[in-house]
Order: sequence, then structure tokens, then C-alpha cells
Amino acid sequence: MKVTEMDSPCGKITLAATENGLCQLLFGGYEQNAVKIQAWMVKRNIGREIDREDEYFARIKEELQEYFQGDRRTFSFPVDLYGTPFQKNVWGVLKRIPYGETQSYKQVATAIHAPKAVRAVGSANNQNPLPIIIPCHRVIGSNGSMVGYGGGLDKKKMLLELEGA
Repeated sequence: MKVTEMDSPCGKITLAATENGLCQLLFGGYEQNAVKIQAWMVKRNIGREIDREDEYFARIKEELQEYFQGDRRTFSFPVDLYGTPFQKNVWGVLKRIPYGETQSYKQVATAIHAPKAVRAVGSANNQNPLPIIIPCHRVIGSNGSMVGYGGGLDKKKMLLELEGA
């Protein structure tokens, strides 16, 4: 596993990747996330070796900086997603929510043809390993309220304001 850190308007971000692509974006620095990354690797039988490798992440960091500057709406680097089929289905819907727009958990549940699975959609949203890249911040409550965000509601609000939502 390769890791690096970067500064962002959301604070420090830790990026982790396998040889197949970016697999985790975590709010906070590496020291804050090291145990979480190790546990994630063990759970997925990826190994235990972590290398700090900034060069690998140059393109990813560049695209994220462009996003934070308002110059990028989608990302083109490879990702390596680990999740259940249900989670991947939800994350696929999240990726289709346009930049600057929001949808409710109910709308996402309806999009996966499971309109009663609102709580399960919320859980999948919470397990999203690539916030910002898979824009779970664009999912809001049915009444338009800002509910739930693994990085904190302040970050969700900041990202939505950045996008003009």
C-alpha cells in the first residue's frame, strides 16, 4: 500500500492506493489514520506494508487541487474500490450525482431500485472509502437538511458551498 498526505481546504488529507489505484481518501493526517489504514488492509488481506510515496500520487493531488480551486468537476485517475455489491451499487449512483447538485438518501435508494433501503443507503454512504471522489457529500436529508458525513458536517457544508450547491 502506498500513502501520502496533502493539504486541502478541508484540512490535511491522507491518500492510500494499491497498485490498481486510489482506494482510500481519509480526512486527517497519516499519523491520525495509520491504525485505520492497517486495519483496512488486514480486513481485505492486502498485506501490512505501507510505503510513503509522494511521486505516485502527483496526478491525484493535482486533480484534487483543481477540484478545490473550482476548476475540476470529475476525476480521471484509477480507483480500486473495495466493498459489497450493494455498497458499490450505491457508490455508482453517487458518482452520477452532478457537480453542484444534491440528492436525498431516498432518491439514491430509488435509483438502485430499493426505495425502502434508505438506512442501508446511509450506511453505504458512511462506508464510502473515497469521499470527494465518490461524492457522498452531495447526499442530503429528504427535507433538504445536512445529515451525516464521515468527515463532519462542517466539511460537507464546505464541499457543497465550493460546488455552489
